[in-house]
Amino acid sequence: MHGKNLVYIIGFMGSGKSTAGKKLAAALGWDFIDLDRKIEAEAGKSITEIFSQDSEERFRSLETEVLRSLQSHVKTIVSTGGGTPCHADNMKFMLDTGVTVYIKMSTSQLVSRLLGSTGERPVLKNVPDDKLYSFIEEKLAVREKFYNKANIIIEGINLDINNLQSIIRLGAGI
Repeated sequence: MHGKNLVYIIGFMGSGKSTAGKKLAAALGWDFIDLDRKIEAEAGKSITEIFSQDSEERFRSLETEVLRSLQSHVKTIVSTGGGTPCHADNMKFMLDTGVTVYIKMSTSQLVSRLLGSTGERPVLKNVPDDKLYSFIEEKLAVREKFYNKANIIIEGINLDINNLQSIIRLGAGI
């Protein structure tokens, strides 16, 4: 991991990737990129619109394209979408070009964070509240195979940014 200047924050939706990414970037004095916001800027429409007007497949294609365009960035924290590591060899790409940090949370913790905001998230749009736990549990079981390949795995509840900053500095040689 020595000398890598990109840090990718990965994890399930609602795990706090964007919040942690912004705080980490500020602590390190680095740039911050929210991959979903960058995709929206490139596409000229929201993630929800891409899903509904185009397709999830089109979104995943854009996501991979935009992710790969970031490889020349230095001193940058990138907050990814929850599914980013699970498609198109994106996890391998992130491991090859930077340091990956998985913000790990349990199904129960994610449900408590996501309950009531499912309409804002295209993947959860048609999931009723009473099915949210089983939906997250199933998705997390599939996605953790990718997430667990991260260089650094850290608990998302009460995440200490200073501790994470120290771990990254030591592990990444920055």
